Amino acid sequence: GMHYENAKDIIVKYKKNLIVEKPTFLKASHVTNIYKLAKKYKCKIFPVFQHRYNKSILRLKKAIQKDEIGKVRIANIRVRWCRPDRYYKLAKWRGTFSHDGGALSNQGIHHIDLLRFLCGEVTKVFSLMKTLGANIEVEDTAVGTFEFAKGGVGTIEVTTAARPDDFEASLSIVGSKGLAQIGGKAVNELQIFSPNQKICKTFSEKFKNGYGYGHIKFYKDIKNTLESKNLIKFPISEKEVYNSTKLLNSLYKSDEIKKFINVFSAQESKRLG
Repeated sequence: GMHYENAKDIIVKYKKNLIVEKPTFLKASHVTNIYKLAKKYKCKIFPVFQHRYNKSILRLKKAIQKDEIGKVRIANIRVRWCRPDRYYKLAKWRGTFSHDGGALSNQGIHHIDLLRFLCGEVTKVFSLMKTLGANIEVEDTAVGTFEFAKGGVGTIEVTTAARPDDFEASLSIVGSKGLAQIGGKAVNELQIFSPNQKICKTFSEKFKNGYGYGHIKFYKDIKNTLESKNLIKFPISEKEVYNSTKLLNSLYKSDEIKKFINVFSAQESKRLG
């Protein structure tokens, strides 16, 4: 919840480049303001979405670009993780709308971003949020439906009310030519790839924790960007961060008004941030 204020402070006072962890910012307007400020003071923003670097995700991205599974018809996200009361009691900001947000903004933001990264922009959303497993003000369970700009549809299921442990963070895509499914605890295993099932093992990784190995590749991209003096662009742009944050806010806004939301004309959530 303090990413926005801290980022402004550091850019203006110290004129330093910034790595911003997830969720980068809680409002799309924060994204616009920070990038504008960074440009003014000639600083760079490096947002962290480390799961974009997973072998399974990159292979599926290639498959979509090469039309191996055809047009996206249905995409599904499932995050079934465990965050009990003791997790939220570790700090006062946890489980608050002002500084944290719930299962969608804290844990599910990675998968919301991956949905866009793989399938393109989402135009309409509808969501329903509940608090089922912890004594907090934010949601620990959310479900929703999507409509993509390219015509497909999708669903999202994110919960931190699973017990007693984390079970999965998975993503599946039904295409006009085949099916791809990525699973594991952190979208790290290519489990089904109907065009060529034999490649699944090659594009799967074993993670010792939920973070994976993406941060290493992320830092290499920062190094390449800085050393090339802008000849190599950092792969995650302001537009990417803005659109993922806009989609996140639209899910919260939909729950607030109990209606379908047009993502790019929607107002920001009144609760989040």
